[in-house]
Amino acid sequence: MNILRDAITSACSIATGRSCIGEYISYDINQYPASVPCCVVSREGFVAVAKVMKEVYAFLVAQWARDRSREQGCFSVFACYRREAEYLIVKTDVPAADPTFPTLTSLYVPAYRFERQIHSLMGVTPVGHPDLRPWIKFEDWPQDAWPLRKSFEASRRMERTNGRYKWASTDGEGAYEIPVGPVHAGIIEPGHFRFQAVGEHVINLEERLGYVHKGIEKRFESLSRHEGVRLAGRVSGDTTVAHSLAYCMALEAMAQCVPPQRAQWLRAFFLERERIANHLGDLGAICNDVAFAFLFYQFARLKEMLLRTNLKLFGHRFIMDRVVPGGVAVDIKTDGVKDIFAELTLLEDEFERLVAIYDDNPSLEDRLRDTGCLAPETARELGVVGIVARASGLNVDCRLHNPFPPYDKLEVNVPVLVSGDVHARAWIRVEEIRQSIVLIRRILGLLPGGDISTEIELPLDRAGFAAVEGWRGEIIYWLASDAQGQISRCMVRDPSSLNWLALEQAIHENIVPDFPVCNKSFNQSYSGHDL
Repeated sequence: MNILRDAITSACSIATGRSCIGEYISYDINQYPASVPCCVVSREGFVAVAKVMKEVYAFLVAQWARDRSREQGCFSVFACYRREAEYLIVKTDVPAADPTFPTLTSLYVPAYRFERQIHSLMGVTPVGHPDLRPWIKFEDWPQDAWPLRKSFEASRRMERTNGRYKWASTDGEGAYEIPVGPVHAGIIEPGHFRFQAVGEHVINLEERLGYVHKGIEKRFESLSRHEGVRLAGRVSGDTTVAHSLAYCMALEAMAQCVPPQRAQWLRAFFLERERIANHLGDLGAICNDVAFAFLFYQFARLKEMLLRTNLKLFGHRFIMDRVVPGGVAVDIKTDGVKDIFAELTLLEDEFERLVAIYDDNPSLEDRLRDTGCLAPETARELGVVGIVARASGLNVDCRLHNPFPPYDKLEVNVPVLVSGDVHARAWIRVEEIRQSIVLIRRILGLLPGGDISTEIELPLDRAGFAAVEGWRGEIIYWLASDAQGQISRCMVRDPSSLNWLALEQAIHENIVPDFPVCNKSFNQSYSGHDL
């Protein structure tokens, strides 16, 4: 039984007094096990559906809009829900003369920023939203400039106005503010963090992101599908494999194209190598933020070993541009498989010795345990994904609930902890490295022969959806083609779009000096968020 599909039918019946408006559009593609139904509802039904989704414990994973004003005289607003192995997309069309839709913020916290972004970039207003300050689009841009509308000229230089961002403030005896960023002391991407504190204790944190907004979603509209995958691989450079894969899978869903089996297995192999390399880097960085430089250098050394092997075997340290529409652009030879197995043996041995040092260090334990706690109930309300979710008791992982090949043939053991602190987020990384080593051995041991790519033809006026478990968590892509077969809309939802909200909550009641290590344990992408 498809619980979400049944629930949406029920919701529309309640909202309209008749059966579901519109149609279900399934993207069933042979070896892709889960179809993604899309249901069209009225503006009133949009909220009714959300209420029923909440009742069946579904997560809101994304919201976005599409400009159809030229050909259909309307904007389309979408909400995507997930419950266990099911995804469901709900669409409502709003007239161009009245581009408004009812907000979902009273039901789903993630809608708070999704809808601010829709309003800022598409100019479609969520009625009833409690906070329509610009998000991603800065306050000194003209208010009537909507970058994701078709009428917007991306090549035109944006005029500047005298807008001002209204920060949240705190009054009271002993309360003061600490502004941090957007330029930081370390070499990281820009983001502004404004703390309200009493003494050393943080009572509130407000983030201001968007400083690396690059117009990526707009840029997709002017690129061919082969150029588009290169851009997807640069949405967040440390997650190039996962973003490229999500783009390609959405494209392949649209085109009903099934890549060769060998290509599917190589994609999973690349994905797990990306996971290991980033987790190693993060473990070292967490240790460095509490002055344990020895483990910082040792974990960095192991990461560098993997990156050099990537360069040797696949021509790029981060395996960038190696996942392409219809398959992959590079194969692995017998000697390369032997090199990987030898590297895994060395990695496993040295990694376990470092983990033993990490786990037996009282100073680390003192700084990491009970720091930056994100309670399971808060994690669920925020809809967090990936490392952050699994450290706070949520068993969510696309390799389990959306097991595209070859994950449907592999046994994936997903670690889950409940303490939700910095230590838990670090230890999830430890367990995931162990699991990825096991998975890579299985993948290479079972790697089928055959071609590594196939041709793909983009259909006219179709849409495709994909969800991929990157090393940070679930990545969502939704692509739509126009009547000429060109990409007319590409929606990207990086894990950071959800998890940045959680960082604001996790730092409450912690001391200010613990923010760096708390932030590092989340390690969200500025670039992947700012798009």
